[in-house]
Order: sequence, then C-alpha cells, then structure tokens
Amino acid sequence: MAVVLRYLDKVELVKEKFVGVVHVTDTSSKTLKYSIDSLFDQHGLSMEKVRGQGYDGASNMKAFYVHCFAHQLQLVLVSVARNHTGVGNFFDMLSLVVNVVCASC
Repeated sequence: MAVVLRYLDKVELVKEKFVGVVHVTDTSSKTLKYSIDSLFDQHGLSMEKVRGQGYDGASNMKAFYVHCFAHQLQLVLVSVARNHTGVGNFFDMLSLVVNVVCASC
C-alpha cells in the first residue's frame, strides 16, 4: 500500500508528499487501518489532524475516489502514447527492456 499525504502549505498551495510503501497481508479495512496507524506513528503524525481521506482502489472501504497526481500523469502519458506513434513505440520498447531485465539472472 502506498501512502501519499495531500495538504495545504503556508501559502495555501496544494502539496502531495509520498510518505511510504507498507506491505499489507490483505486489503480489509482493519488491516489497512492498522498499517496507516503504524505509519503515522513512525512519522510522528496524528490521525486527529486529518480532515479527509481518499482511497484509490480500496473498494472494500466504500470511500470516495480521488485522482492523485500520479494517476493524472498516467492518464496524460496514455493519451499521448495513443495519439503519437513515436511515443507509443518508445513505451512498448521500454516495456520489453524492463521485462528482459527483470527475467534475467
């Protein structure tokens, strides 16, 4: 599970910060809550200051879906790759290279 915090800075600009990746054994709400609480404790954060929550892909929590910056970037890349063959070919080739590297000893 990847955890990203979205907050307003001192001049009220929206910021997103990657907090960390936590291994979870399942995606039940109890397991996810425990993992988030543990991560907050590690970073000295308090759930009492949280004003809203959004979950991406956590349909079992029945939460409001919020697109984060990473998903917006992914949507842009997919759109560009579909409309420009050179970009599409680059990502196809990149995918093949990654597969070969990951499969090699």
